[in-house]
Amino acid sequence: MSKRNTQAAKTAARERLRVEREREAKRAKVKRQVIVACSIVGVLAIAGGIGYAVVQANKPSYWEGQKDAKVVTPANTTGTDGTTVVIGKDSAKKTLKVYEDPRCPVCAQFEQTVGSTVKKDIDAGKFKMQFIGATFIDGDALGDGKIGSNGEGSKNALSALGAALNVSDKAFLDYKAALYSAKYHPEETTDKFKDDSYLIKVANTVPELKDNKKFQDAVEKGTYDAWAMAMSKTFDDNKDGVQGTPGFVMDGKQLTADSQGTPLLTVADFNRVVGEALKK
Repeated sequence: MSKRNTQAAKTAARERLRVEREREAKRAKVKRQVIVACSIVGVLAIAGGIGYAVVQANKPSYWEGQKDAKVVTPANTTGTDGTTVVIGKDSAKKTLKVYEDPRCPVCAQFEQTVGSTVKKDIDAGKFKMQFIGATFIDGDALGDGKIGSNGEGSKNALSALGAALNVSDKAFLDYKAALYSAKYHPEETTDKFKDDSYLIKVANTVPELKDNKKFQDAVEKGTYDAWAMAMSKTFDDNKDGVQGTPGFVMDGKQLTADSQGTPLLTVADFNRVVGEALKK
């Protein structure tokens, strides 16, 4: 082979190597561009996901929204947003305020032990009863804007009580007794009252509410949900100094079994303390 041919072959080989290197450089550049682009998309997706999660977390819950919703007031109520619920004979001179939370186990104890005595006294005209409903066992703190950290059963049951009140005073009292009964009142840590079907099941044990479609529709549609939130705010803003349930007030004074603030959980204590208050 001539020297010239050998040189030409070397030149051609160098040219092929140069071309191949340029192609490789272009491929590497494109690859880097793709990687950067994908990284940007990934970062944007993560940021978007975080943004969406933050938005979702900061969206008001259904019940928080009900704080500002239009209130449908049940029948047999008066006052702002229908939050004054007074049951009894007009001839009764005094009113016993009863503060209760539907999920409260001590309220259930009171109802199971003393409830029939309260109803008998109301029927006899000894006093009127004013009901104030609370929802703090759900973890609600309406003043702080925190709603439902421990559930929603108190609010949902309070709304159902509004639906019962819309039927009649008697339906309300009988339904309240059924919700607090040993058979149907759940443990405080079990949020059974959040389920409409369970509330309707309990209502079917009350004659006026059994298979009552109007009542059932109100429970399932949440007709009185905003009313329940308004009632809960009435508890939070009460001027009687009541901070827990059950609470009892007559003539602006809290009634307790003793100086330690023990609730009226026996018929004897209830008759003694309320009897004394009625005489004043």
